Amino acid sequence: MRRRRYDVVVIGAGTAGLVAATRLAQAGAGVCVVARGFGSTHLAAGTIDVLGYAPERVERPLDGLSRLIAAQPEHPYSRIGSGAVSAALEWFATTVASGVLPGYTYVGGIERNLLLPTALGVLKPSALVPASFAAGDAHALRRVAVAGITALRDFHAGLCAENLRAAGLDAHPVTLALELDRADTGTLGLARRLDDAQWRAGFCARLAPLVGGFDQVGLPAILGLREPHAVWRDCEQRLGCAVFEIPALPPSVPGMRLFELLAGALRAAGGTVAIGAGVVGHRRDGGRAGGRVLSVQADTAGSPTSYEADAFVLASGGVHSGAIALDSHWQAHELVLGLPLAGLPGPGEPRFAPGYFDEQPFARVGVAVDERLRALGASNVVVAGASLPGAVPWREGSGEGIALASGYHAAAVLAAELGAGVAA
Repeated sequence: MRRRRYDVVVIGAGTAGLVAATRLAQAGAGVCVVARGFGSTHLAAGTIDVLGYAPERVERPLDGLSRLIAAQPEHPYSRIGSGAVSAALEWFATTVASGVLPGYTYVGGIERNLLLPTALGVLKPSALVPASFAAGDAHALRRVAVAGITALRDFHAGLCAENLRAAGLDAHPVTLALELDRADTGTLGLARRLDDAQWRAGFCARLAPLVGGFDQVGLPAILGLREPHAVWRDCEQRLGCAVFEIPALPPSVPGMRLFELLAGALRAAGGTVAIGAGVVGHRRDGGRAGGRVLSVQADTAGSPTSYEADAFVLASGGVHSGAIALDSHWQAHELVLGLPLAGLPGPGEPRFAPGYFDEQPFARVGVAVDERLRALGASNVVVAGASLPGAVPWREGSGEGIALASGYHAAAVLAAELGAGVAA
């Protein structure tokens, strides 16, 4: 078995894991991220949604956070604190602006949510968003064209525009007829096409007559992978109006950009990412449950690899990622490090409610942690992201905000112990 030694090993390559790893590496720690796959970034919209609903739609996330923290002491935000959430957003925006995608930035902040159209035309509150999304903020939309593409079967401009009109916006669908090879008919294929300046010029020349006279044009999120800022600005210039991206079905092009930005920042700071290294076992101090974790074993290509470290960040996700699961006896388990769970229904209480949109008793389950997000079952493991208990991210519109803030906080906790230059 091969052996690798680091100061910190981070388990999981979603937003929480990459943020924790990047910040630790920037502080001088030797860090490696191990993960079976790319985490949630390639599925998510690429926005940072801090708090969208509580339970009504939240206009000002910072005010909403204060109320949530007062009402829910077990929520991840209550353990992190609103100050750390604000600091995490500022760090993230700065990191992106100096990252591997030239000119690509995030705009917004914790003071006010933007209201952005989804592919269905539903307005979704988001705090921090790619600049190429910002012109879609419903607070500033005027006469808008929603542009569909015949080859893209997963985005229906008519449906999106109809629902935006139902929300009181002046939205109109247009459709661009394109014949493409099968490999280019998804959002990823179109994004790669638009990276090519000549193809992009032809695309805009055909779209321009359809959107003349509109104040804004909404396109599915396909505006480039390699140089998305340049693609977006070029499209605006050629079309003669503001252009904004609308999140489409996975794979998410903005989510892929987010992964590349965070992974690039981690590598620039000296960290390592090992994708395809799914954790299949671990070793503890003296083999005792509750003792320190000494290493994790990953099923890597060629031969297994042991990743040894002084500390670990668990950011493998929760129930939805399969990192927490029920066995055949309806007992819940954390599957990566065997850590104890919190938020479980009591004996005899139901695990699930019958209604799809009901508050599910199992929804708030996560790894049991202390006030510093340290796992109760292992003294040198800090937990981040969807592995934490106490939140219902899909209902709250808080998933990426929790991931970012908890990853940021986890790095601060460990860096202080390792003597690195990060304040908690």
